[in-house]
Amino acid sequence: MKILIAEGAIDDDLVPRLQAALQRHNPIDEVWIRSPGGNARVGNEAGRILRQIMLPTRIPAGWACFSACNFLFMGGAARFVDPGGLFIVHMFTHTGNRSAIEAEVLRGTENTVGLIGEIEQESAMLASEDNDFLIRMGVSRKLLTEVMYRQKAVAEQGSDRSTRRCLTQGEALRYNVANMR
Repeated sequence: MKILIAEGAIDDDLVPRLQAALQRHNPIDEVWIRSPGGNARVGNEAGRILRQIMLPTRIPAGWACFSACNFLFMGGAARFVDPGGLFIVHMFTHTGNRSAIEAEVLRGTENTVGLIGEIEQESAMLASEDNDFLIRMGVSRKLLTEVMYRQKAVAEQGSDRSTRRCLTQGEALRYNVANMR
């Protein structure tokens, strides 16, 4: 089998790198994925590229696919999460830059309301894009409503500071994240 190893951050340059690798190493039998995530929209775009050429994706044992990597992986026509492979989800956030938020709050109510409006609009757009992507890839939209969007967006005070969750093998199959055993 000819395997393309796709690892590293999902950054703004991923799509051209992926296209070049696919062309350079054609034909490819399977794409093995390991990534801490990155740009969600780029992950969606890269996943659509993999689906367009009907490549299978795999998360091998001991490898992890987190955040934007989830969408790259779900682009696979056949998707394998090997036992010991980690498909880790979280709720996206547009509030990661705390210092920028604090600066806007200090500037006053009008700026804060404007910032909140921008965050709400951007979040709604990304949620809609995620939903559309899952429908097109044949993944249950319940993955979003029952798992991803139920995770905390940011770590809060208190005993439970978790913001991410790893799907079990059963969940990966139930939500059709993994569609092959």
